[in-house]
Amino acid sequence: MKRFYPSSLLITLFTFYLSLLTSQAQEYHNPVIAQSLPDPTVMRADDGYFYLYATENIRNLPIYRSKNLVDWTFMGTAFTDESRPQWNPKGRIWAPDINYINGKYVLYYAKSEWGGEWTCGIGVATADRPEGPFTDHGAMFISNEIGVQNSIDAFYIEDKGSKYLVWGSFRGIYGIELSDDGLSVKPGAEKQQVAGTFMEGTYIHKRGRYYYLFGSAGSCCEGEKSTYRVTVGRSKNLFGPYVDKQGRPLMENHYETILHRSDKVIGPGHNSEIITDDKGQDWMLYHGFSAADPHAGRLVYMDRVIWKKGWPMFKDSIPSEQSAAPKFSAR
Repeated sequence: MKRFYPSSLLITLFTFYLSLLTSQAQEYHNPVIAQSLPDPTVMRADDGYFYLYATENIRNLPIYRSKNLVDWTFMGTAFTDESRPQWNPKGRIWAPDINYINGKYVLYYAKSEWGGEWTCGIGVATADRPEGPFTDHGAMFISNEIGVQNSIDAFYIEDKGSKYLVWGSFRGIYGIELSDDGLSVKPGAEKQQVAGTFMEGTYIHKRGRYYYLFGSAGSCCEGEKSTYRVTVGRSKNLFGPYVDKQGRPLMENHYETILHRSDKVIGPGHNSEIITDDKGQDWMLYHGFSAADPHAGRLVYMDRVIWKKGWPMFKDSIPSEQSAAPKFSAR
């Protein structure tokens, strides 16, 4: 039997193409989703996939799926025209927040229309699977009922055995304790204000001794005129007081800006949860307008969160054009 020994040329070509494939797998280019998907929220489900949900530029609230945070596939919508939440019938579904609570996928969302700052509110829906179908449980509260104008942009967090919802948009950021199933406000619970009137799109991340309160300041939705930017403050307690890097209180509308617009991306903001990859690197998704085509809507971008002296930052404080990709092993 003859044995075949590849020539050095073949080995060289094979190695070259293998390196190309490897380098492509190790890098990504922004945006990671070139579709209008404002206000993204993301989680890793039990099936090993990441699921992303966004404000309904796609009617009934779009769902995307990915293995690596880079390559995304459209899976459908959380609701149908028949299962769509019916409260606040003129309102659209904005700013979802996805969580896994007591064996259920729990989706908080806002229902609002432009100018409806006292009729909007926060609703909740549940599903057995991350791709749905979701069953709506109606409104948890309406702005005029809870006494917080513009009650949108909900975020769920568990802390010291209790469940909380944090929300608000340019009328103050508030938090309140929830029931054990996370589907309603805990009876007797009182809202607490945690930040001033400069921000919306709240997300709180616990790291070490500190709670980091991320948000977005500026105008979100005006295309090339948008001034959105990601901000942060921190506190040793969930409900504050939060301060910026100079120690000034967020309740007095001070904050640290960590992500600005660039020549390529306008209005980066309303960030998702932080996702930690298998190498311990932290990643954040957010929306922004492409300067080349702002009429395409708010696309999805991603960048690595770098921690320096106890504070989060992004490289050059602007969206990247390309970067080393997150590292995830198969589940």
